[in-house]
Amino acid sequence: MWQRLHPNIRMRIVTSFLSRMVGGAVFPFLAIYFTTQLGAALAGLLLALLVGVQFLAGLYGGALADAWGRRRTLLAGEALKVAAFTGMLLANLDGPHPWWTFAAVCLVNVASGLINPAAEAMLMDVSTPESRTFMYAVNYWAVNASLLIGTLLGGWLYGDHFTLLLALLVGMSLVTFALVWKGMSETRAGKSSKAVRQELGWRPLARSYARVFRDRAFALFTLAGIAVLSIEFGRSNFVAVHLAQDFPAQLLAGVSLDGVRVLSLLTGLNTLMIVLLTAPVTAWVDRWNKRPYSTHRLMFLGFALFATGFALLAAGNSLSVLLIGTLVLSLGELLYVPTRQALLADLIPENQRGAYLAVNGQIFTLAKWVAALGVPLGALIGGVGMAALTVLLGLLGIWLSRLALSTGRPSGVPQVGTV
Repeated sequence: MWQRLHPNIRMRIVTSFLSRMVGGAVFPFLAIYFTTQLGAALAGLLLALLVGVQFLAGLYGGALADAWGRRRTLLAGEALKVAAFTGMLLANLDGPHPWWTFAAVCLVNVASGLINPAAEAMLMDVSTPESRTFMYAVNYWAVNASLLIGTLLGGWLYGDHFTLLLALLVGMSLVTFALVWKGMSETRAGKSSKAVRQELGWRPLARSYARVFRDRAFALFTLAGIAVLSIEFGRSNFVAVHLAQDFPAQLLAGVSLDGVRVLSLLTGLNTLMIVLLTAPVTAWVDRWNKRPYSTHRLMFLGFALFATGFALLAAGNSLSVLLIGTLVLSLGELLYVPTRQALLADLIPENQRGAYLAVNGQIFTLAKWVAALGVPLGALIGGVGMAALTVLLGLLGIWLSRLALSTGRPSGVPQVGTV
């Protein structure tokens, strides 16, 4: 099945794996870096600004991918990453220089804003409805495997070998730029320079995204994604606080476990299950998908299991309950992620894939903001209340998705079908 995928798909999965593997060893630790150098308050402000930079760059990058071409936009983003990572390395060769580092990380986020919607649009351009579930499952496996390796690598090297990690980032960015240059073909012909400049002005951009937001089916599907992702991001908000405060310290095989260590253990177990079970679950999904509307049902089942698992994490404080919850949510994640991506591709019109995917990419930012409310809300309603709210968010995701997949489509956008 892998060999039957378009070369662009195979190359994108490989380059994404390589860049995330090394990036995962650096970027999760930037909060520590900026806090150590500038203090917690200023570090929090800078990290919030970085989210805003990527938000705006992503919107611009989606329109650029539609007007200028997918490969061109990808190459521009990869070239900018090479320059930004080189800047990060130079800024820290003779000791930490946090402001120069922050400027370089801003450029990295701009580059990501260009790369992500262009790459996602290219995957949709060259895939078929029959191959998309498999494609997204393999891509999701690669993302989790690379982050697992990167996190372990960063944990060992960040403290004493930070410049070595930055040098690895520069080297890997050069490799991914070369792979994109040699191994990817254009899937959408770019327009003339004059036409591109006209389409990328503020008013044309606003009109383009206004059309996206008027697409009721896509808007409902996006809201459903925010509801479900806010459950996941609760792991680093309410669930983290709950376990740190309420999990009773205990010994397991001679190792002392507190709430923080248990959270790390559960996160590692979740990632390991995704890496190990993607292939067998994907094979089962492919057989199941031959039935009418099976993709819809598998996604809904995934939402339900995902919410149930996180509800157990929000309310439980025994290791056995927490492990069961992690197993359940991992199975739900394996079911809903590739099926949701495949259904999303069916909802998006071909001529505006970049713009639509740029908007869809912002669900992560919005879901993080929703999840952040869980900390003060959890203090008011407790773990059982948060567990109930988690289940309600899962049900909301199912309901909104059903509405999206059964609603009428705007003119020129294909009908997905009813549920």
